[in-house]
Amino acid sequence: MVAQRRVGASGLLVSAVGLGCNNFGRAGTATETLEGTTAVLDAAIEAGVTFLDTAEMYGKEPGLSETLMGQALRGRRDQVVIATKFGHASAPFDYPGSTGSRSYVRRAVEASLRRLQTDWIDLYQLHTPDDQTPMDETLDALTDLVREGKVRYIGHSNFSGWQLAEAHFVARERHDVPFVSAQNELSLLHRDAERDVLPAAARYGLGFFPYFPLQNGLLTGKFTRSGGPDDTRIMRQRPHLWQNAPWDALEAYQAFCDARLITMLQATFGWLLSHPSLSSIIAGATRPDQVRANAAAGGAWTPDASDLAAIDAIFPPPGGAA
Repeated sequence: MVAQRRVGASGLLVSAVGLGCNNFGRAGTATETLEGTTAVLDAAIEAGVTFLDTAEMYGKEPGLSETLMGQALRGRRDQVVIATKFGHASAPFDYPGSTGSRSYVRRAVEASLRRLQTDWIDLYQLHTPDDQTPMDETLDALTDLVREGKVRYIGHSNFSGWQLAEAHFVARERHDVPFVSAQNELSLLHRDAERDVLPAAARYGLGFFPYFPLQNGLLTGKFTRSGGPDDTRIMRQRPHLWQNAPWDALEAYQAFCDARLITMLQATFGWLLSHPSLSSIIAGATRPDQVRANAAAGGAWTPDASDLAAIDAIFPPPGGAA
């Protein structure tokens, strides 16, 4: 079973390997339907992957991911930790107010609760910063939701390091409920979060969730310079990502994995989980076998200092190789 990790300094526990639910209800995927979504969620729960991350805007129609999850999880809500997000800068909802405003937050949370068919959301996250609304208004609104029992914990996504710090001090000054998590892009091919967000998260006691951790599958070992599985999304819809991938580095990474008798997926998960602030790896899946593979890879290999240095030499961190 997948290990549990604490989210920052909070009491929230999540599976170290999570499930990104952005593919639920997405056109052209196996999880476009309730049947496909249910199959993936069944496999996740069976494998111990119980941290589920979605958003109000996911799906071919806004909210469809949440709707399918609500239907598929009926009768087993207590077995999972549901995280959802509100207020993306391009949110397609005609709610009054900007995305971090009290009026938007109130409309958004009621809609998500209804679609998810639940009385509470375990982790409610602001999807992108809202520079039109003062942070104190957003935090006041979210604090009310926690005190009412509609939300257990709050987090944010796509904040910079300074925005994370500002939110921490605003909450402390106003005696509001603080954010407990930060969600930003992080992978071996995109390490910018290591520059300021991860240090800020560690300093202020927030757990960290990386999105796009596998870079559309490029860091799983399924693809090579000569091609990849035809039924994958990257080959069907985003061939430019494969064509423009840094193949010299990826081939060096494959050699690194081969020398240690591990798969690239195991190495990638091991590298991510080596970050002290990391709470759960949000990995998407459209098939049950993908969920099982991710669950098995989590904790299968733990890098030592020399391994991490070798990885840094292949994929230099912000500021250059260590």
